[in-house]
Amino acid sequence: MQIEANGIRLEVEDSGGDGPVVLLLMGLGGQLIHWPAAFVQGLVDAGWRVLRLDNRDAGLSTHFTNRGAPPIPWVAAQAWLGRQPRVPYTLADMARDALGVLDALGVARAHVVGLSMGAMIAQRLALLAPARVRSLSSISGCSGARGLMKPQATVLRVAAGKPRAGDDAALAQYYLGFLRAISSHRFAPSDAELREVLARTALRHSPRGDATTRQLAAILADGRRAAELARIRCPTLVVHGADDPWVPPACAHDTARRIPGARLALIPDMAHDLAPVGHPEIVRRVLDVLLPFLQSASTPSS
Repeated sequence: MQIEANGIRLEVEDSGGDGPVVLLLMGLGGQLIHWPAAFVQGLVDAGWRVLRLDNRDAGLSTHFTNRGAPPIPWVAAQAWLGRQPRVPYTLADMARDALGVLDALGVARAHVVGLSMGAMIAQRLALLAPARVRSLSSISGCSGARGLMKPQATVLRVAAGKPRAGDDAALAQYYLGFLRAISSHRFAPSDAELREVLARTALRHSPRGDATTRQLAAILADGRRAAELARIRCPTLVVHGADDPWVPPACAHDTARRIPGARLALIPDMAHDLAPVGHPEIVRRVLDVLLPFLQSASTPSS
């Protein structure tokens, strides 16, 4: 369903039911369909009402094509120097989108679960509207602290090989290669699974390079968030793949250290791959730590 929130249109899916709400925030370039079905169903079966949305510039939500694609090297350089680069929108804007979804659906408080960029948006939401966030689960994310985001060289080489727009076959091969590069070695998705999710994505809304660039610029420009995380007071769980080659586990340790009382769970054999395929064993291991945390955070004393 389409919801008007924060001045834009956002595509939202609501599992329904009268259980406590869990709001899922997806990562860079991802769509709400990229949450593994088994992950969503695991939450629903445990009694949660699950909300998912397409972030701005993704899927069926509003795209900001008129704002162009900012020069990422310049944004990164400005952020590294401690300046505030001008970008088409910020992670705080994306957090306001999520807050607008809660407002539109009449949800007073929600447990917020973010993945990768979604974890960073979730952190921003907890800072923006602490009274609305029952708990924060930051999965495969980062605080934005300078010097932490150091992907492995092999993954960077794959990421840098993105073909020009217009060559759909080459683009599909690029995404296959990138998803393989950031996936678990032990629980790697098959090529058939990756091709199937890419096909579903293309049928719904093909990825756009300029949109992903605008989202990436929002991430890079959010360097001041790290110093603010000490203000978060809600129950917090930091989940990360022990083998993540894209967002190193050092990012998880840093985030957990900065948020008072945060719990840290490193998932063995998990890389940067809870989505879009989500191997059943990776999904099970994440749910094994997430579900008890959500339950404990729902007690009256939380």
